[in-house]
Amino acid sequence: MDSSDTQAHEGTGKGPATNIVDAAVAIGIMIMGGVVIYGSRELGAGWTSDGPGSGYFPYYIGLILVISGLGTLYQSLLGKKKNTEVFVDAEQLKRVLSVLLPAGVYVLGVQFIGIYVASFIYIALFMIILGKFSWIKSVIIAFLVNALFFSMFEVWFKVPLFKGEYDMLSFLGY
Repeated sequence: MDSSDTQAHEGTGKGPATNIVDAAVAIGIMIMGGVVIYGSRELGAGWTSDGPGSGYFPYYIGLILVISGLGTLYQSLLGKKKNTEVFVDAEQLKRVLSVLLPAGVYVLGVQFIGIYVASFIYIALFMIILGKFSWIKSVIIAFLVNALFFSMFEVWFKVPLFKGEYDMLSFLGY
């Protein structure tokens, strides 16, 4: 990529620069680390007569998170090689959302109709809409995948998975 490509790419995009997103993530990591440090101190992060307190190791994990976040924050805002290109363009964001939003709906669906029914719908629609497979092939594969998982967890391992608020598979006796 020559310098004219770089200038064209940096100047035409709309959205936050990569270094600003990096800084925001670094701040989030530092906050998480601070929460871990605070919780560890509440549990007892010191050394006791029996050895390390219950918060001893989490305290140092939190400290590592805060230090890492500070390093990333410094590099993203004050570093010599900060990346000022647009973090994500409209087309990339559209592709990410085309997967993220259905996944969010799937998670909500699991709460109401259970993991098996929600997974069947999710797999079938994902194959039809994003994969461009025929609806019959999508429905068959979604059914087979969920029948396999149902057999494996419910029948063989005797580990019941969440059936949802409405338990649409209650007719199976599981």
